[in-house]
Amino acid sequence: MDTPPYARIAGDIKRRVADGRLRPGDRVPSTRQLARDWGVALATAAKALAVLAQEGVVVAEPRVGTVVAERREGRAARRPEISGSEGTRERIVRAAIELADAEGLPDVTMRAIADRLGMATMSLYRHVGSKDDLILLMVDAAIEDFPLPAERPPGWWAAFETTARLQWAAYRAHPWMAGITSLFRPLPSAGLIKHTEWVMAALAGTHLDATTKMNLHILLYSHVQGIGANLELERRARAATGLTDEEWLSGQDDRMRAISQSGGYPAFTELMAELGDFDLDLDRLFEFGLGRLLDGFAKMIG
Repeated sequence: MDTPPYARIAGDIKRRVADGRLRPGDRVPSTRQLARDWGVALATAAKALAVLAQEGVVVAEPRVGTVVAERREGRAARRPEISGSEGTRERIVRAAIELADAEGLPDVTMRAIADRLGMATMSLYRHVGSKDDLILLMVDAAIEDFPLPAERPPGWWAAFETTARLQWAAYRAHPWMAGITSLFRPLPSAGLIKHTEWVMAALAGTHLDATTKMNLHILLYSHVQGIGANLELERRARAATGLTDEEWLSGQDDRMRAISQSGGYPAFTELMAELGDFDLDLDRLFEFGLGRLLDGFAKMIG
């Protein structure tokens, strides 16, 4: 069986640590850099770093990045406590993000985070009030990893593209984000509200009323979240079945063939024959949908 891309990336970094090309305290390539170097999705690169963190090969240091862990007697040494509540809270948040990236949000528990950091479970509550507070901090940190530009580009179209693509990159790197909030109960995240502010500033001066502006913002956000939700659903399905999406689809061939041969779905059967070997690429689907969505917005905004 082929080695998964994330495992190949993690293996390469471990070899570089073992042969001294990367020394304790050295920064390892960022998620973005790994994605570019290996030609993989941001989520794949993030998973590689999460696996390395679980194994104690690397640690995430606030305001520094991910670095090679100090090693002692053949094993990664526990990180010392960073003085100050803010520094410790940042470590807790980053450990929670690494855990969610690797295992999914349900596995993010205070006990699991404490074990990862070498802290007592109850001591975490001195820095994070509750699990809900922690999730909010995780979202803000994940969004801030893909910051909006200092200057908003001219025109609403470019501004909408910018916010959508940055949010998509965040969902790509952290698939668990898609399932933590709903339109009826929006998360009070300062990081996400920055994107709302960005959109509203881009629409300032248009003839649209406040309700229409909010509806456009919600539709744009829903496009990102809706496609992003499939990243986490696929991760869960793969973990539960041990099958890739291609392997699972292959197992449905007989059923799909029976449906097609029943004669009750001629349009569907014709479509499948024309498609042939269809490759569902979420990045392409995201871009296709974004373009069509903005085309529709343009008819309203003018």
